[in-house]
Amino acid sequence: MVNSKSGYFMDPPKILAGGFALVIFLGAYLLTLPAATQNGEGLSFLNALFTATSATCVTGLVVVDTGTTFTTFGQLVILSLIQIGGLGFMSVATLFAFLLRRKISFKERLILREAFNSLAIEGIVKLVRRVLLFTLICEFIGGTLLAIRFSFDMPVGKAVYYGFFHAISNFNNAGFDLMGEYRSLTGYVDDPVVVLVVCSLIILGGIGFVVMNELYEYRKRKHLSLHTKIVLVTTFLLVAAGAALIFFLELHNPKTLKPLSWTGKFLGALYQSVTARTAGSNTLNIADLTDTSLFVIIFLMFIGASPGSTGGGIKTTTFATLVGAVLSQIKGKEEVVFFERRIDYKLIYKSLTIILSSLSVVVVVTMILTITETGKGFLMIVFEATSAFATTGLSMGLTPDLTPIGKVVIILAMFTGRLGPLTLAIALTLNRQPDRYRYTEEKIMIG
Repeated sequence: MVNSKSGYFMDPPKILAGGFALVIFLGAYLLTLPAATQNGEGLSFLNALFTATSATCVTGLVVVDTGTTFTTFGQLVILSLIQIGGLGFMSVATLFAFLLRRKISFKERLILREAFNSLAIEGIVKLVRRVLLFTLICEFIGGTLLAIRFSFDMPVGKAVYYGFFHAISNFNNAGFDLMGEYRSLTGYVDDPVVVLVVCSLIILGGIGFVVMNELYEYRKRKHLSLHTKIVLVTTFLLVAAGAALIFFLELHNPKTLKPLSWTGKFLGALYQSVTARTAGSNTLNIADLTDTSLFVIIFLMFIGASPGSTGGGIKTTTFATLVGAVLSQIKGKEEVVFFERRIDYKLIYKSLTIILSSLSVVVVVTMILTITETGKGFLMIVFEATSAFATTGLSMGLTPDLTPIGKVVIILAMFTGRLGPLTLAIALTLNRQPDRYRYTEEKIMIG
């Protein structure tokens, strides 16, 4: 796969990083065209680059309002970037290969395995076919249900367009919306159809395509892998715990849940917990939440979605592995075990690497923003930094007011978060060599 002369181009992480960068710059160019904006002037290159990065990295942070700034052409460019970013550009390229009846090469299969974070190359092309099919079905059903609901509030044609735009955006965990004035879906905070449909799309897009494929095949195999079990259990626990905490923390907040009915209170808390899994749309004004609720959301955003999904963050399995390792140490056990299966120590080391490198990115971004975004609250800056890295897209209102340097920093954070700090680090390493010898072991004091 890699050699000294052509390894830079053959290494899948390098190809993924380069491919995403190419898509981003192409999208940025299209958004600078006069046809992309309502005023006929196009966006400045920096704002176009920010928007294209946010869309391709399925983040949802916006420096201009999507619903009022862009024409239909501009909105469709953003929607295309969201779809490519959510599926991965290699999946889209594979789709065209299918249509042209072209065989998928071994090199392309390696890149697809890296893109989906799959454990094996066997069956990867079949998985891509399933991914495309699952995506089409989920977005079609979600778009249809939202279109029917929106048709009660707007003309049918607009309702269909809005329904499918928001279905695609939220299934890909992007969070872009067309409601205008940065409102997102706050007008539907207590609407069970919109809340439950969008929450379902976010969760389905966030659990990972490998998990969706296993659930689809469960009827025949009657077996779920350890990966799928951990993803499903961790996802459920995080969503439930997040919703419960937000519910009780915001219950008496007159700006959020207090004015709503009990059904509205439940739906509002549930949506904020689900969207923190890297989706980015919101039904409550984020800036009105209590500081404790914001801290809960920061924690949920940092964990994010699951491997091989449309979402970001350190991923549910990484978090679960670390929790398992800590509990094993507390109990005095040598091994980390889930569902009567042992976790390899290499995965524990990788989880620690991902968490520490991710935390380092958030800390560095936060430090820089505290310098460039003077006059902004520290919690607002930490929230923005975490949201950008986790490709969530939630904001307390800082994004539209970012300085040029702040925009560049957030762009880099979104790009790093979408690829993953470990993948990006590998992509930037020209010559990776395995250890050829071992040093003498010596103990140190810990704790």
